[in-house]
Amino acid sequence: MQIVIYILAAFAGIMCLIFSVMMFSYFGLWIQAMASKANVGLLQIVFMRLRKVRPSVIVESRIMAVKAGLRVSTNELETHYLAGGNVVRVVQALIAADKANIELTWQKCTAIDLAGRDVLDAVQTSVNPKVIDCPDPNKGGVNYVAAVAMDGIQIKAKARVTVRTNIATLIGGATDETIIARVGEGIVTTIGSAESHKKVLENPDMISRTVLERGLDSGTAYEILSIDIADVDVGENIGAILQTKQAEADKQIAQARAEERRAMAKAREAEMRSQVVEMRAKVVEAESEVPKAMADAFRSGNMGIMDYYKMKNVVADTGMRESISKIDENDKNNPTA
Repeated sequence: MQIVIYILAAFAGIMCLIFSVMMFSYFGLWIQAMASKANVGLLQIVFMRLRKVRPSVIVESRIMAVKAGLRVSTNELETHYLAGGNVVRVVQALIAADKANIELTWQKCTAIDLAGRDVLDAVQTSVNPKVIDCPDPNKGGVNYVAAVAMDGIQIKAKARVTVRTNIATLIGGATDETIIARVGEGIVTTIGSAESHKKVLENPDMISRTVLERGLDSGTAYEILSIDIADVDVGENIGAILQTKQAEADKQIAQARAEERRAMAKAREAEMRSQVVEMRAKVVEAESEVPKAMADAFRSGNMGIMDYYKMKNVVADTGMRESISKIDENDKNNPTA
């Protein structure tokens, strides 16, 4: 029984020693809280450590809130810390919003922080608007928005968008990329609807006015204050380039069709030649039947020897006339001969 008592006493002594060490280690933090009238007890600080909460973060945040006149309890700070939030940034954001007369509650602020947004930066942007370049030069690629007017001339434009944070739509609202995309779309639409590129160069503010009237900040985390055209430049004559390419395409199509017609003509010519050869073959075949017919006529008595000689004389006369006509044609073709 005495051994059990000794063991319990030793255990109690060790626990008291550990507790005393923890009390002593956080004594300075407790003094700091008491001097700042933050009202954080020493036991509270020790229990924070047991709950795996960094006491220094909670106490310093509590001191900032008290000095700024904010009503934020220690339990609220611990709860947000255990939820994975940035307690220091949230308190700083609340202080900045209070000084700037921006309505921002603890629940709203912690919700924004847990949503992954930098709540302090949002409050600062709400007080001090920031400028977004369109397009973003840090993304690489082209550093201008290109569009083509109705006369076929390309216009290159750069815009600077001044925005401030809209706290009410910060949770779930679109960010910078959406603003840049919408402004770029508005620039392309405005330039594309212009009758001439000269009108855009004469009045570049027509782009900013038209784009600003489209309400591009709807559903975003920002409120657009102004859209300013930083640079406007003339690009290529897209209309002429397209016409040249169209003409080249039409030329290639015409050449292809001409080649098709030529191939068809050649095929037709070859077909006609084959028909001529076929007809000649038929003539030769018919001529080969003449001697057989004459032999049959002699046998049947329908043709005599005198008839045969008369036929030969006619053939000879015909051949002579053809020879004479060919000589006359050669003389006409060669008058100097």
